[in-house]
Amino acid sequence: MVETFRNYLTARGSFTDAELEQIEAVTIVKKLKRRQFLLHEGEVCRHMAFVVSGFMRLYRTDAYAVEHIIRFATENWWISDHESFHNGQPAKGAVDALEDTHLLLWSRENWDLLKKEIPAFNALQTQLISRTFDAQIDRLYAAISRSPEERYHAFVKAFPGFYQRVPLHMIASYLGVSRKTLGRIRKQADSG
Repeated sequence: MVETFRNYLTARGSFTDAELEQIEAVTIVKKLKRRQFLLHEGEVCRHMAFVVSGFMRLYRTDAYAVEHIIRFATENWWISDHESFHNGQPAKGAVDALEDTHLLLWSRENWDLLKKEIPAFNALQTQLISRTFDAQIDRLYAAISRSPEERYHAFVKAFPGFYQRVPLHMIASYLGVSRKTLGRIRKQADSG
């Protein structure tokens, strides 16, 4: 499993063998079963997580007990409640496994140490933060400027394999539409 992450790193930056060994030395391997939580709402997020295999989601629950999916994470993606991880405050969201999942975890202390001591690791994290920010801006813009049909088509294009792995109600939640609306949109797309 750690070999997968080593390949991920070397494809995205120049790491020495010693740096890779330093990263691996502080890596925690964790397995989650489907529906098992990595983080509950109200807990402090103590780890940054990399998905080796499986499928995760980060979501928040509103005052009416409706879940709103913030993001998904599948193989070679990162997941965490970044706000809680960085400021040490209780998480506003929860992170759970949608499939049996293998993760690699780093504590906040080790994460900060790796960023400080390994320039390529810090550069990778800066790049990931920038890409995440850009994706969030695009998603926000889509939510306020595109129709549900346009959001659906963009989702299918961006994440073609998700429909086989994620329940329809969760995709509807991610898109900010009701399951009924998503069913209508899919029916129109399949017939058109």
